[in-house]
Amino acid sequence: MRLVQIAQHASDLPRAGEFYAALLGVEVRAVFNPPGLLFFDLDGVRLLLEAGAPSALLYLAVPDVRESVSGLRGRGVEIIEEPTVIFSHADDRLGPPGTDEWMAFIRDSEGNTVGLVSQLPR
Repeated sequence: MRLVQIAQHASDLPRAGEFYAALLGVEVRAVFNPPGLLFFDLDGVRLLLEAGAPSALLYLAVPDVRESVSGLRGRGVEIIEEPTVIFSHADDRLGPPGTDEWMAFIRDSEGNTVGLVSQLPR
């Protein structure tokens, strides 16, 4: 079994589509309007933006969360929680051994919280 799709609430589909295209660095894959569905392809997992979907807490991998937050701040994105180390990986159960797991949280254009995650050498 594998994850196929995750849905995220989006009150304003064009605005949300622009926000996520810039955040993810990928183009919109498909739009069906009506009924108001917008899709991105994230390495084989579909991200669906839809007004009827509940808010989901997405965690997105970025190369360096500190640099990502700096760039997003410069674009006026609200930073909810600054980058911080939340865990150090001693083994490979959840990440590469010898790395620190960094996280930060931002607010998307629709008011949803989005987590940004990096696993960086200690």
